[in-house]
Amino acid sequence: MDYKELISQALEARHFAYAPYSHFTVGAALLCADGRVFKGCNIENAAFSPSLCAERTAFAKAVSEGYGDFIAIAIVGASLDSKETDFCTPCGVCRQVMREFCQQDFQIICAKTDEMEEIIEQKVFTLSDMLPESFTLQ
Repeated sequence: MDYKELISQALEARHFAYAPYSHFTVGAALLCADGRVFKGCNIENAAFSPSLCAERTAFAKAVSEGYGDFIAIAIVGASLDSKETDFCTPCGVCRQVMREFCQQDFQIICAKTDEMEEIIEQKVFTLSDMLPESFTLQ
């Protein structure tokens, strides 16, 4: 699967985000080695701590269904009232979750799109770019 299709699936997931507090919606699409994709969106909560980022939602869905060989994740995000997205990188907690389940060469694709959800630009990072000197027990 090419990154354009993975970004498209992340944009699709973003439409289901529940963000009544931050008004910032994020979608993620997690690619497994066998080609299966798990989508996630951010899900907020009034207590804030129980909120889930889109990336962790996608990982929870995949891991809970027995998947664990991950290749890449595409992430898009923007204000609730905006169709355009800007580069949206994973938070520190999501980066650590990725480290738990992914190799250092895992690809993180962040995309900027226009109001028609067409890709303007994309950036690709490895997990080691995003989380250097990471901690793991594995």
